[in-house]
Amino acid sequence: MSDLLTVENLGKTFTSRRFLSLRPDYQVTALRDVSFTVAKGETVGVVGESGCGKSTLARCVLDLIAPTTGAVRFDGTDLTTLASAEKRAMRGRIQMVFQDPYSSLNSKRSIGRTLAEPLYVHKGIRYRDALPRVREVLGEVGMPASAVDKYPHEFSGGQRQRIAIARALILEPDLIIADEAVSALDVSVQAQVLLLMRRIQQERGLSYLFITHDLGVLRNFCDRVLVMYLGRVVESGPVGDLLERPRHPYTRSLRDAAPVPDVSKRRALALLEGEIPSPANPPSGCPFHPRCPRATAICSQEAPVLADIEDTGRRVACHNPEE
Repeated sequence: MSDLLTVENLGKTFTSRRFLSLRPDYQVTALRDVSFTVAKGETVGVVGESGCGKSTLARCVLDLIAPTTGAVRFDGTDLTTLASAEKRAMRGRIQMVFQDPYSSLNSKRSIGRTLAEPLYVHKGIRYRDALPRVREVLGEVGMPASAVDKYPHEFSGGQRQRIAIARALILEPDLIIADEAVSALDVSVQAQVLLLMRRIQQERGLSYLFITHDLGVLRNFCDRVLVMYLGRVVESGPVGDLLERPRHPYTRSLRDAAPVPDVSKRRALALLEGEIPSPANPPSGCPFHPRCPRATAICSQEAPVLADIEDTGRRVACHNPEE
């Protein structure tokens, strides 16, 4: 499979300015040297605790916020160097599904108007001419054609997320970024939406960058996974192998904390000690070392490099990886 998306050494630093204060401004590094690829037709998952930089990564890839360093190449084109008109044209091929379908849909617009707007912005198609395409894509996500005249409050959470997916599909993109797209839904509805997204992927050859905190969803929906901690990728690889044999202590702690339905297969829970460090004042060396049970002297002095392990597509950034 050829790579559709290539992210190289991506970094994002936010500067917090203190208003009417003698104290100096300070910087928060949300992403640091993040690199990965997404192949055509592949689903790459991104997992980590809240505040690890998952959503910032999604917004940098889509260029909703400009990265501080690095490059984002989509189908061979560096998105960070494009002019505004070129970026708009390219954004039609990359779409996003947000976590909360109610807040991401305009409550004052009908569903038909909401779904037709991308066609007008990107292709200049008027509402009346766009209606056949709107009804077609609504049918594709399992919604009736009569939904075009209704408003978001008239639908359930699962139906609203289907409509949000329809909006992402209306321009026939090649890549969809799903930022916690099923976390706000009931478990049964989650399964329905995930099956829908999988079917659409198979029919259209779509690629997904799938952000989640649910390892069960990750295991059943993704092909590869990136594990992030404090703005860095600490481990990556094929999802099945990575969850069965985690090499980074942080990945193991995430895996062991996930609920296991089969009592006979439950693992002893190794609780992490301490709190997540502040991104405004990260620890020296490895950012995980203050909470790591395998930390040694070098961990507090030198940041580990994300390096290949074995010949399985696995990578880990750890001085003392698990065996």
